[in-house]
Amino acid sequence: MQTMEQTAWTHLEITVASDRTDAAAEIAHMVVPYGIYVEDYSDLETGAAEIARIDLIDGELLAKRRDITVIHLYLPPHEHPGEAIAFLTERFAYAGIAFQVCQSVCRNEDWENNWKAYFHPTPVGERLLIQPVWEDLGEAHGRAVLRLEPGLAFGSGSHETTRLCLELLETALPQEAALKTVLDIGCGSGILSVAALLLGAASALAVDIDNLAVENARENAERNGFAPPRMVVKQGDLIQGATGRYDVILSNIVADVIIVLAGYIKQYLNDGGVWICSGIIAPREADVRAAFDEHGLRVTMRKQQNNWLAFMLD
Repeated sequence: MQTMEQTAWTHLEITVASDRTDAAAEIAHMVVPYGIYVEDYSDLETGAAEIARIDLIDGELLAKRRDITVIHLYLPPHEHPGEAIAFLTERFAYAGIAFQVCQSVCRNEDWENNWKAYFHPTPVGERLLIQPVWEDLGEAHGRAVLRLEPGLAFGSGSHETTRLCLELLETALPQEAALKTVLDIGCGSGILSVAALLLGAASALAVDIDNLAVENARENAERNGFAPPRMVVKQGDLIQGATGRYDVILSNIVADVIIVLAGYIKQYLNDGGVWICSGIIAPREADVRAAFDEHGLRVTMRKQQNNWLAFMLD
């Protein structure tokens, strides 16, 4: 029988300006792709007349603010609330969306740690094993072991966007390849940069807009035996702080930011280099591909898991 702690969920309420509802909801769907509840009263009177066919509206509803939207997310106990909030913070920042988040616990006082009971060693692709730091290391079966504490940053390896990136990264860094340099834009926990080094990359520069993510990425680099200059972590917006050119560039962000990056990415790619981008929800594929075409980027691989897409380009 499951206890109350095992079955409790976390409730997140995200408040944004009503004119950013659609963009914010798209990002929120990345956290809970199974559905969200959007509380939006900006067109209350119009909706009541055209949809519900009524002209008498409850006074409590009429008192609701029209200039804001509240997006409600409900996270199951195996999801890390801190990681979800970090993901939202980073993605909203990149999209230029001002927001407030309020979290509450649905009958559970230990929400911060309960998710760990569901996060076990996870093989990814053919050569990696994601190993949570709170569990003893078992048999790796020849895989490179990535010791990870997500902390309050996005990137545990459980989200589809991260797994797709890791699988493409394995293709970009074959065992027989020469050592390569890596730039990780929006690094979160640092999982992609650390994975790249474990797969044979010569060095990695990881950049994130959030100082908590930067701190967490540095800690994960150290616990896996990587320190400057092998792995450098900087705080910055997108490619801010990056200089020179790289063999592999990683961007696990959102479609709108991928579209912006498409116009700049070639100036940071070495000849023969590749750009791996993820965080793209399937309905945005046409928009993203149009940006690739506009800037002369060629898709060499496309991967999909559920409603999420990742691309490798040169």
